Parts: sequence; C-alpha cells; structure tokens
Amino acid sequence: MPYPEIMIHGMRQELAQIGIEETKTTEAVKEAVENTEGTVMVVVNSVCGCAAGGVRPGIAMALQNSEAKPDKAITVFAGADIDATETARDYFEGYQPSSPAIGLLKNGKIVQMFERRDLEGRHPMVIAQALIDAFSTHCAKAEATNN
Repeated sequence: MPYPEIMIHGMRQELAQIGIEETKTTEAVKEAVENTEGTVMVVVNSVCGCAAGGVRPGIAMALQNSEAKPDKAITVFAGADIDATETARDYFEGYQPSSPAIGLLKNGKIVQMFERRDLEGRHPMVIAQALIDAFSTHCAKAEATNN
C-alpha cells in the first residue's frame, strides 16, 4: 500500500521547488528518459531521514552551485509512485534497488549511480560535491545568458 499523499507532500515539494520534475507514472518516467538528449538525473526520493537530512538538501546545493547540470532532472517517490519507481530502477542496470538513490543517465544509460550506501549519513555538502563532480564529468556546462 502506498504512502498517503498527505504524508509525503512536503517531501515531494522540496524537489519540485528546485525544478525537479515529478514523474508519478511509468509513462512519465519513460518519456523523460527516452525523449531527452543528453543527461537525465533520476532521483528516487524517500521518507527516510537520510533523504531529508542529506540527499534533498545536497541535490539543491549541487544544482545551485554547479556550472554543469543535467539536461533534465526527474524524481519518483519510493513507497508512493510504485510503478514509476520500478520503471526508474529498470534504467539502473547492475544496481540493486535502494532509496534514496540518484542515477545519472546519459542517452538512457546509467553513467553514475549514488545508492543509499553512498548517501546515508553524508552531510549535504559532501553529497552536493559528489553530484557536482558527476555533473562536471557527464553533463554539459550551462550556457551563460546575455542580458
């Protein structure tokens, strides 16, 4: 049985407010991954304390402070978006299911994976730096805008 939406709404909003697209269905996950040229960051969100204390804040810091960023960022919620989460994990070939987790896909293939064991107990700044390093390796730098 999925978590009640009222229980997880705030946790979803933490990522939505920083521009990460919620993908609550299998179709939405597939569309995001398969119709994006370049890199897609897939966040498997979770109710656990490590998601609240480290992962979500670390993702926000990384996206705010990195010159290179994924072309698209999506999220599924483990324990709520059951089918969407399973579909997202299908793209994490070679990795066991874990939550929270962050997969960086390039042209639909996993190029960097952060499993729960890589995230749990880590300070948000440590997670942010690991993500910034991954973005620098696998993502294009954002173009400067001329005002």
